[in-house]
Amino acid sequence: MENNYKILIVDDEKDLCEILQFNLESEGFDTEIAYSAEAALAKPLDSFNLILLDVMMGEMSGFKMAMKIRKELKLNVPIIFMTAKTAENDILTGFNLGADDYITKPFSIKEMVARIKAILKRGTNSSASITVFEIENLAIDTERKTITINNLSVNLTRKEFEILALLIKNKGKYIERTEILDRIWSDDVIVTERNVDVNIARLRKKIGNYGKFIIGKSGYGYCFKI
Repeated sequence: MENNYKILIVDDEKDLCEILQFNLESEGFDTEIAYSAEAALAKPLDSFNLILLDVMMGEMSGFKMAMKIRKELKLNVPIIFMTAKTAENDILTGFNLGADDYITKPFSIKEMVARIKAILKRGTNSSASITVFEIENLAIDTERKTITINNLSVNLTRKEFEILALLIKNKGKYIERTEILDRIWSDDVIVTERNVDVNIARLRKKIGNYGKFIIGKSGYGYCFKI
């Protein structure tokens, strides 16, 4: 599995956090730790690919944090609950709050790593089914072929739209110019990497302040990164 994934560990047990961090980073994941739900919510949660979330913590429980993530922040970041609570009602509560998995303590680190990899792999395979992507006040609907900023329509050419959709679908990942050409200009005979650069330049202007999130890097290509 390609490991450019970022995982947030949220648990008030410092020893467990350190063990998880060591093992996950040994597998190639980037990790951050928060020792409370409050500390976790202060982080840019949309920058993480998965959250490991303890249920029983100080003032705010993992269940309450998950509710905030799903209902208030409206984020679909995968969540795995970690808890010593094994009652059926607790497990059902976790899944009803939008959990992707639920693992009871004590657990095997190998099992945890396997579950994380399974969820992340499933996420990359299912991304094609998502049709609406939202970045702050920018929304792009890949099925209706529309883009809005602050609920106002933005007029893009077909190529500009397809480039933006490609970058946002792969947010945080650099896409090489040659790959953009293959995907966006597959029906054209004569195109060069310069076509990509020109369309990116026009696209940045049309989406205003969001244009700064389209980052070009020599030797890597382009990336939509907040």
